Amino acid sequence: MSISYSHLSLNYCLIPCTRHDHKKFFTISPSFKTQLNSAALLHCLISTMGTPIPCSAQEEHIFRSRHPAVLVPDITLPDFVLQDAELYADKVAFVEAATGKTFTYAEVVRDTRRFAKALRSLGLRKGHVVVVALPNVAEYGIVALGIMAAGGVFSGANPTAHESELKKQAEAADAKLIVTNDLNYGKVKGLGLPVIVLGEVCISTAVNWNELLDAADRAGDTLAYEEVLQSDLCALPFSSGTTGMSKGVMLTHRNLVANLCSSLFSVGPEMVGQVATLGLIPFFHIYGITGICCATLRNKGKVVVMGRFELRTFLNALITQEVSFAPIVPPIILALVKNPIVEEFDLSKLKLKAIMTAAAPLAPELLTAFENKFPGVQVQEAYGLTEHSCITLTHGDPSKGHGIAKKNSVGFLLPNLEIKFINPENGQSLPENTPGEICVRSQCVMQGYYNNKEETARTIDADGWLHTGDIGYIDNDGDIFIVDRIKELIKYKGFQVAPAELEAILFTHPSVEDAAVVPLPDEEAGEIPAACVVMSKSAKESEEDIMEFVASNVAHYKKVRVVQFVDSIPKSPSGKIMRRLLKEKMGTTSKAS
Repeated sequence: MSISYSHLSLNYCLIPCTRHDHKKFFTISPSFKTQLNSAALLHCLISTMGTPIPCSAQEEHIFRSRHPAVLVPDITLPDFVLQDAELYADKVAFVEAATGKTFTYAEVVRDTRRFAKALRSLGLRKGHVVVVALPNVAEYGIVALGIMAAGGVFSGANPTAHESELKKQAEAADAKLIVTNDLNYGKVKGLGLPVIVLGEVCISTAVNWNELLDAADRAGDTLAYEEVLQSDLCALPFSSGTTGMSKGVMLTHRNLVANLCSSLFSVGPEMVGQVATLGLIPFFHIYGITGICCATLRNKGKVVVMGRFELRTFLNALITQEVSFAPIVPPIILALVKNPIVEEFDLSKLKLKAIMTAAAPLAPELLTAFENKFPGVQVQEAYGLTEHSCITLTHGDPSKGHGIAKKNSVGFLLPNLEIKFINPENGQSLPENTPGEICVRSQCVMQGYYNNKEETARTIDADGWLHTGDIGYIDNDGDIFIVDRIKELIKYKGFQVAPAELEAILFTHPSVEDAAVVPLPDEEAGEIPAACVVMSKSAKESEEDIMEFVASNVAHYKKVRVVQFVDSIPKSPSGKIMRRLLKEKMGTTSKAS
């Protein structure tokens, strides 16, 4: 909303508040209020450090980064992350920990271009979605960037997903093509879409990756080139969002380039080419593809790729590949602290400088135990979500004055971002040290949920604020703390599990009359899915039978780990499941698998 106040005496009306430097507020003097039409809502747009600051008669509490804004160049994501790659042509960009397979920067650039050209020759056009169902492999970044460079939209899928789940994602995304490997080909061969298969195995009903790239070399350049714009979609990850069921999150090149600019703001030129990052977080996850692959490529580091976690392989990779930065989930930190296998290794050989956990909250006692065992390793935390990517970081470069956030916080707000904390009941923004729903606004916010205007409107309001569904607060120093979440997602080993999805599956069982799924705390997994189930009077199935039924329809990490038969599901007068009561009851009487 743009309003001219040229006729008002602003010099006498706006009084700067003496607040902390992570935000800029103004109050309105009584003399100014008398000039207002009492029936009108005042919106003042005051430029402070180049940023419009909205104010109102009821002060709006909007917090901004304490760090200066960063420039976001107008280029595509592949061009951004591979910029200056020719200067590092012979440097290793990706290496598989298990096999030693490598790709240099020259090979990444070459194969990204070859794959983009091959996709266009197969008929892929701008905006077409390609579902990638691969484990973490050395080629993964090339596949994703090639799709984007061709104008396509990369949609990562969990390769361990059930066949029906992959079908749902492909249909929901209107996918035109699938990329997978020979081990997972059986899950996607019946989807009626062309399939590209990585690996040495040739399947007669699929296109072989190596043969496709070779064919691209032989093909001419007669294909009409569609210019790829920064405003074009480049990724469609699927997220449960704040309401449960999986939805496609529309992200543009601009969204992801802007987020990388913000999240890498503290990395100076002295770090370029120096960092070896562990690539264990699944690359189909937004943090895996952007926070690990793209961020490392941008800074010309090395990604040490791991397809699965096995403690000895993990520790060996850290040592032999001289990993300096390892994004991992809390269960791995727990293993490093407690598992006796760790003692088999000479930890003095570690080059590890920092670990980061972002997929699930880290318990304070686990943080302390890790720091005691690995005293030279920084423990960093971050906060973000698929709909926005990274929002906060706990560690900047102190030599640049960026500093380190307090322990147990998720960090400080990144440059170019705005954040506020609102009362979920009335939408009123809240001051420091007052918990409320976290809302974020920036050029990183998704374009919306694919083909789902209703959920988009619930998540992004008319003023562009993304409502995260998480409860948190900001303290007087600008550090942000997460205290709860409105949304009911279960975080199993860092993976999101939607109760609504599991409940929908339970309801398809002929003997189930009612059901509710809640998280239960678990030392190894963080949280596990647990179900309270009301069975029909004639039912003969056991609790184990119900768990097996769900397991046959979902990926491994989504399995219900606890089932308890109950007479009824407690619900509020409005019909909402009273999950807190169920969690308390199951915490003392549950039967574990």
